[in-house]
Amino acid sequence: MRIHFHGAARTVTGSMHLLEVNGSKLLLDCGLFQGPRQETYARNRNFPFDPRQIEAVILSHAHIDHSGNLPHLVKQGFQGPIYATPATAHLADLMLRDAGHIQEGDARFINKKRSERGEALIEPLYTEEDGAQVKPYFRAVSYDVSFEPIPGVSARLVDAGHILGSAAAVLDIQERGRRIRVWYSGDIGRPKLPLLRDPVLPDAADVLVMECTYGDRPQPDPQWAYQQLRDIVKVTVQRGGKVIIPAFAVGRTQELVYCLHRMMHSGEAPRLPVYVDSPLAVNASEIFRMHPECFDAETLAFMRQYKHPALDFEQLTYIHAVEESKALNDRETPMVIIAASGMAETGRVLHHLRNNIANPRNTILIVSWQAPHTLGRRLVEGERFVKIFGELYERRAQVVTINGFSAHAGQDLLVEYALRVKGKAKQVILVHGEPNPANTLRKILIQKHLEPVYYPDLHQNMEI
Repeated sequence: MRIHFHGAARTVTGSMHLLEVNGSKLLLDCGLFQGPRQETYARNRNFPFDPRQIEAVILSHAHIDHSGNLPHLVKQGFQGPIYATPATAHLADLMLRDAGHIQEGDARFINKKRSERGEALIEPLYTEEDGAQVKPYFRAVSYDVSFEPIPGVSARLVDAGHILGSAAAVLDIQERGRRIRVWYSGDIGRPKLPLLRDPVLPDAADVLVMECTYGDRPQPDPQWAYQQLRDIVKVTVQRGGKVIIPAFAVGRTQELVYCLHRMMHSGEAPRLPVYVDSPLAVNASEIFRMHPECFDAETLAFMRQYKHPALDFEQLTYIHAVEESKALNDRETPMVIIAASGMAETGRVLHHLRNNIANPRNTILIVSWQAPHTLGRRLVEGERFVKIFGELYERRAQVVTINGFSAHAGQDLLVEYALRVKGKAKQVILVHGEPNPANTLRKILIQKHLEPVYYPDLHQNMEI
C-alpha cells in the first residue's frame, strides 16, 4: 500500500492525501490550496490523479483548506461517497456553497475594475452551484462507528476537538495478509477551549500521519488570549475606532463571540456593538445549535438553560443583507466587526478593510495563521501598502496579532500526540505545516527516540 501527499505537504493549505490499498484509491481530505492567484487556480483545477478513479473520500472536517476542492473533484468525475461526521457533512455543504458564492461575487467586483482598465476578465474558481453539487455524496457517520470506505479498510472517526464535527480517521487496513493501522489526525484541536470536547489522542498506530502547524512553539494559554482581546477592545474604544477581525466563519467566530460576551457581561470591557458580518457564520451558528453532540459539558449546561454563550447576547447582531454590511462603514462609533474570510482573501471582510485600513483609530486584529502571499499575511508582516481588490491602500490602522485563539494544537500537545504511538509506530509523517515548525517538531520527536519521522515533499509517495 502507498500514500501520496498531494496537498498540505511542506505547507499548510490544500490538505489532500491519496491512499492506495488493494487496488482501490481512498482520498483523505480534498482541500483548497490558498496562495498566489495564478498558482491557486492552476493547483486547484488540475488534480495529479484521475478523480474518476477515486472510490471514496474521508473528510476530517469542514474547513475549506480540507474540504474546499470537493466541487472540482465532483465536477471532474468523482462519484463515490464522502464520509464525514454529521456536523461536518452539514457544515461542509453550507461552506462549499458559500465559498462558490463568494468567489462569484469577488470575480464580479474585480472584473468591474478590470473592465474599466481594459484588462482581461477572470473566472471564479468555482460557483455556488458547483458547491451545491457535492451534497448528495456525503455519507454521515457518527464518532466511533465503524464503516468500510474501500475493500480491506475498516475506518472510524474520533473527535479531533478542532471545530464542530472535526475528526481524526483511524484506518485498520488488511492487504495481502498484512494488517496495519493508519491514524490520520486531520487538524488537532486544543484542550480546555470553549465549546468543544478535547481531542482524542492516538491509542495505537503503525503509521501516524499528523499535522504540525505549530510544531515550533506552544500555544499561549486561552486565558492569555482572552486578556489580550479585552485590552485591544478597550484601547481601540478609547481611540474611538473600530476593531476589524478577519475570522473563519466556523469555530473562530463563535469562540470570539463567546469571549466578547464574557468580558462585556463581567464589566471587563465596555459594552459596544458586535457585528458578525458573514452569511456563512450566521447559518453556521444555526448548525451549531443542531449538533449538541459535539459540545463539552460546560456548553451543554448553558444550553439546558436555553442559553448559548457563543451564539447570542444583547450586543450581538448578525448581518444578513449586503446593504446592512455596507451601512456599517458609514458609522463612526466604536464597534467590533467579525467577518470572513480568516485570511482576508475573500468575502465581506475585504470591503471592511478597504474602508477602514487608512484610519489610525482602527485596529485590524489577526487571530489565526495566515498563509503566505495572502492579504492577512501581508498585514501581519507589517506592509505599509497593500492591494485590496486590485487597488493599493495605505495601511494606517494598527495591526495586532493574537495567536492564542488558534484551534490548532501547539508544540506541547503535538509532542504528546505523537508520543502516544512510540514503540508501536513504524512511521510518523508530518503534514500541514511549514518547514520551520515541521523540522523543529521532527527534531524533538527524534530526540525522544520516536523515529523515523518524515516530512514529505508535495506529490511524494511512500510505501506504508
